[in-house]
Amino acid sequence: MSSTFLYFAYGSNLLMKRIHINNPSASRIGIGKLKHYRLDFNYKSKRWGGAAATIVPDSGSCVWGAMWEIHNDNMSSLDRQEGVSQGVYEVVTASVERPDGATVQCRTYQLVDQPPALSEGESLPPHRQPSKVYMDTIVAGAEESGLPAYYIEQLRNIPNNGYSGPVDHHAD
Repeated sequence: MSSTFLYFAYGSNLLMKRIHINNPSASRIGIGKLKHYRLDFNYKSKRWGGAAATIVPDSGSCVWGAMWEIHNDNMSSLDRQEGVSQGVYEVVTASVERPDGATVQCRTYQLVDQPPALSEGESLPPHRQPSKVYMDTIVAGAEESGLPAYYIEQLRNIPNNGYSGPVDHHAD
């Protein structure tokens, strides 16, 4: 049995400084995309001052992210960070496609309370907008991870609620 697991990060844990707060063994091993999912937002996060990111099934979309190898000793801290025991996120196993076309199985997280799809041309409603500080962290992590430029530009264009104050890493 392996002493590590693979984790697919698509939100704030794209950023090495952020993931190492609770998961010091995390080592970025590359990037990948989760096909047939879209990035969306729901659940008011006290930690970030806005809506939290999630992945939602969507046949026409993909979500890019970082793949981290993490020691099994950090699995419970990652679950705690994602609010699994509080019913905020649930653990899912995702088939992530690497740039070379190979597919690997990764642990990732999905909000339990999934947001509905937006209508064509509808923008993210205010109660589902992430904070500016959260999106800045995601974009910095996407750049640091080497995600495709077009995807980073999509992230930059996600509407935010303007909050750029302090982040409480111990809140949910």
